Amino acid sequence: MFRLEKLKTSLLVATIIGTFTVSAMADGSKTYKNGKRVIDGGVTYPVKHNKTGPYYVNPQVSKAKGFDKYGRKPTKNEIKAWNVDVMPDGRGLPDGEGSVEEGEELYEKHCIMCHGDFGTGVGGYPHLAGGSVESLKNQRKEPGDEGPHRVIGSYWPHASTLFWYIKTGMPFPHPKSLTDSEVYALTAYLLSIQDDEITVDGKPIEDDFVLSKKNFTKIKMPNRNGFVPNIDGKNGLDNVRKYLSDRKHYGNGKRCMKHCYDYKTKIIVANDIHEYIPPLSEVRDLPKEKEENANNHPGKKLYEKSCSVCHNPDNAMGAPKQGNKADWEKRLKKGKDKVYANGIKGINAMPPKGGTSVSDEEFKKAVDYMIDSAK
Repeated sequence: MFRLEKLKTSLLVATIIGTFTVSAMADGSKTYKNGKRVIDGGVTYPVKHNKTGPYYVNPQVSKAKGFDKYGRKPTKNEIKAWNVDVMPDGRGLPDGEGSVEEGEELYEKHCIMCHGDFGTGVGGYPHLAGGSVESLKNQRKEPGDEGPHRVIGSYWPHASTLFWYIKTGMPFPHPKSLTDSEVYALTAYLLSIQDDEITVDGKPIEDDFVLSKKNFTKIKMPNRNGFVPNIDGKNGLDNVRKYLSDRKHYGNGKRCMKHCYDYKTKIIVANDIHEYIPPLSEVRDLPKEKEENANNHPGKKLYEKSCSVCHNPDNAMGAPKQGNKADWEKRLKKGKDKVYANGIKGINAMPPKGGTSVSDEEFKKAVDYMIDSAK
């Protein structure tokens, strides 16, 4: 949950409830385990006469202790394979190092086609920079008001999140292809282009800065204190218990099961629907599809929506480029049916049908568009 100065909204309530499943029980009971209150507010009622309250239970299941009878204990290698997260205190960081300058080169090679120059975003892909912590206080009260700008520097409290995400999920569409040193370099570059200054050991990040395992935990993110409760460290769970025990954080401070709303309270509507410029439309009809013509290939729409990120002539994904005659001639030597089959089933880094759920015939139209444009 993000801490907004002098602002309490129902969005904060939704965040807590969605994360911890807080439950307010009418009888005021509290549930504890090992002497401490459970985090999610859940209750385990005692079984009496094969019932918990008005509900019957299966006595065979209720007598089972724990879940030991299900599955098996994972091996050390299985745990190691899944334990790939990087924690704020540096746990999970691999050896390696990378500079801002190296990261800029890698960004231009692997990232710029989706995230734009200096992380400004392209074609709906997320912005990585260009926001400030101060902007998180923005509220859209009037037409034209800007909302919060949630980017790496303004929102994320820990740089470990950035390193971990790049290492395991990027670059699209071939994640885990970067070396640990390349991940350090990309992380250093992305930290260097944020609007709010990020420091390492008290110093700003310059072009010749080198990020490594040794200095990673000295990174200070601008929004490091912007979330409550503090879930990091050995006291993380106790912090959550304390926070959720105080109902003023997610309610009106008292239990309520009926007649909870004070209808005498005046509700102020910030904007009437007609105050927006242009006015908000209540029409729900989908726009009419444009008729196909010589310049509107039947496969162009699917290509632009789902294929262009990898097959765009300006990127370097390794896929055959739309409009590149040499790329497609090489693949058409085995016949168009083979090209169709490879695309439908998936090949190398390309998922089946490019990750879409369209029919085989619709997918073939997008392939035809790329082939036709290369003639």
